[in-house]
This record gives sequence, C-alpha cells and structure tokens, in this order.
Amino acid sequence: MKEEIFVVGVGMTRFGRWLDRSLKSLVAEAVLQALKDANCRAADIEAAFFSNTTQSIIEGQHLIRGQIALREIGIESIPIVNVENACASGSTAFYQAINHLRAGAADIALVVGAEKMYNEDRLKSAAVFDGGWDVHQSKAIAERLASIGAGFPTPAGRGPGVASPFMELYASLAKGHMSKFGTTERQLATVAGKNHRHSTLNPLSQYQNDMSVEDVLAGKLIAWPLTLPMCSPISDGAAAAILCTKRTLQRFSDVRPVRVLGCALASGSSREWSDAEGHICRRAADKAYDEAGVGPQDISVAEVHDASAFAEIVQIENLRFCEIGEGGAFSERGETALGGRIPVNPSGGLESKGHPIGATGLGQIYELVQQLRGEAGARQVADARLAIAENGGGFIGVEEAAAVVTILGR
Repeated sequence: MKEEIFVVGVGMTRFGRWLDRSLKSLVAEAVLQALKDANCRAADIEAAFFSNTTQSIIEGQHLIRGQIALREIGIESIPIVNVENACASGSTAFYQAINHLRAGAADIALVVGAEKMYNEDRLKSAAVFDGGWDVHQSKAIAERLASIGAGFPTPAGRGPGVASPFMELYASLAKGHMSKFGTTERQLATVAGKNHRHSTLNPLSQYQNDMSVEDVLAGKLIAWPLTLPMCSPISDGAAAAILCTKRTLQRFSDVRPVRVLGCALASGSSREWSDAEGHICRRAADKAYDEAGVGPQDISVAEVHDASAFAEIVQIENLRFCEIGEGGAFSERGETALGGRIPVNPSGGLESKGHPIGATGLGQIYELVQQLRGEAGARQVADARLAIAENGGGFIGVEEAAAVVTILGR
C-alpha cells in the first residue's frame, strides 16, 4: 500500500509578460502564498524540488537555479533538487516530490516551478525551444512529421504562416488527424474559443479576452490550420505546492487538504503515428487511473497541455473522455466547456492562462486544487470530486518526450 500524500498549500502568480520582475520575485510570491495557504513556515519544509528550463539560456544561470532562487526566502540547507524535463518539468518535480515523501526521506516537501521567458533580446526567448528535440536529427524529424499531414492539402491562400517550428509540428499532426478522422478547422477553433472564454473567469490568466469561433478563425495564421489564438504564448510566472504525508497532516491546522490519488511519468517511444493506443499520454493516463483506482468516467474536471488547440483534442482522447478520432466532435458539442460533461481547462489552458514552461504543470495543480476545494469562483465546476492533469513536453519520434498525468481527489 503506497503512502498517502496530500497537497496542503498552493500558490501562483499571474502568468504574463513581466520584464520588470526577476525570477526570484516570482518564486517568492508563489512560495509565500503556498506557505500561507498551508499555514506553515519556510522552516517546516524538509525538501524542495525546483522546476525551471529557460534561465540557463536567457540569463546564463546554470546548475543551481533552485538553490539560488529559494535562498532569497530563507529556504536553504535542506535537499533542493533542480528538475528539467521540457514542458513537463513542473509536473515531473511534483512526481519527484511525491516519491521522495513515499520513500520516507521527508514528511513535508515544497514543489516550485518558475520561468522568465520574456527578454528584451527576442532571439534568446526564441532559443529556449531549440533543444526540445534531437538536435542531431532535427531535419529528419521535421520531414517525418511533415509527412504525417502531407496528404491533407493546405487551402489556397492559407499559407505559409509565421515561422514557428514547434507549431509547424503541431500543424502537421493536426492535418494528419483531419485526414484520418475528419477533424475540422472549425473544431480546433471551438476548442480555442472555449479556452479564451474560460480565461475571462480567471484573474491569473495571461490573456482574458473572450473570443468567438469566428474571431479565432480570423486570427493571424501561424501554420495552417493553426491561428495565433489556437497557440500558447511564452510567459513569465511561478506556481508552488506544498505536499505532506498522511502521518504529518495533523500538524497542519485550518488547511483544506487535497489527496494525490495517482501520478504517472512516462517517456516517449519509437511508436508509429498510426499506433494511437501507444501514445505516451495514453500510457501515462492508464497508469495513473490504475494507481488511483478510478476511470475517466469518474473525473469531474481536467487541465490538459493545450500548447495548441489541436493538442487538447488529442489529449482528451488520450485521457479516454472520448474515443480516438472523436475529440474534435466531442469538443464541438460543448462537452468540454464549463457546464459540459467534462470541463477541460477551466483556467483558460495554456492558450490563454499562459505557458511559463517550468511552471505550467504546477499551474495545472493550482487550478485543480482550487476546483476540488470549491474555491474557483465564477469558473467553479459544480461538485468537483476528482480532477486530472496532463502535462507533456519535448518531442521524441511522433510524440512528447515526457508526460505526467496526475489525479487528485477531495
């Protein structure tokens, strides 16, 4: 029987463009919020896991990012582990903290994700994605992914768009899905419109602009079928969570604990694109469901890694909310909107809430803890009892290089 782990405190900054703020200040804001939320002190923390991916490139801060950022708020001497696992870094740090506690190495752990991606030198900001795949095979990988969507022609006058290598990969995969399953450009726009609408209810979202399907379709073309409103931005921001073991829970007074029911980490494989059952996120989801002893029909609310609107369609299929190939139609029917069968990304998702890579996974945890506590305000999912987060990143073969699926319960 695995040790029961609880989230007892969370904190998060607003995600956005914070040129006038330091990474340390963002970390301090999120961590101090989490400490207050858990009604505990920095001195109570026995281990910390720090997620960050870009400061090495943007600031030249290598190797000891967590030790430096956390020292500013009095967290030092304890074990501090720096975690980098592409866009899944924050949820990987969460996974590491869970297992650290289960191993008996500590009873209280802090998990932090933080990123400063905006820089006056835009080339530095753009460079953070260059190593998200095998740099020795980048041309071959791009050609392979492009071939997936090659059978689905781009409409006349709808290309080329803005050069964005990762979005071009998503566009190729989207066209493959469109060709095989009949997914439409309008269905992609429905997903984006839903997320932008949800974001107007979240004061911590980077963008809080309601957009209709027509607004999304009319947006600046990035790589057909993806327009700008269908794509996540770069972001600055931080999020934090405090976890504890069951035997330590009694030490926390006036808290609203949320139980970690399952958390699975997977890495990409050499599968063929046609093997949808073998998708990394589907494998991670099945493992998390098994650990939690629940199924997709039990989930009340989900946060998924919608780096593009197409990614959300694939991930709701991977989480088994609908059959493979039906994600577009499922979304178009309103099943994933607030008030629908399974609300997805009530926070606004990456497309609106923002995507500060190392903080993204913990931003999902923050949202789901709020939902399970009944504290999400105007975007609250009624009677939310079980929640799931999917967070993936990087690229290996035809899928993410890393993915974490986490299930929480009230």
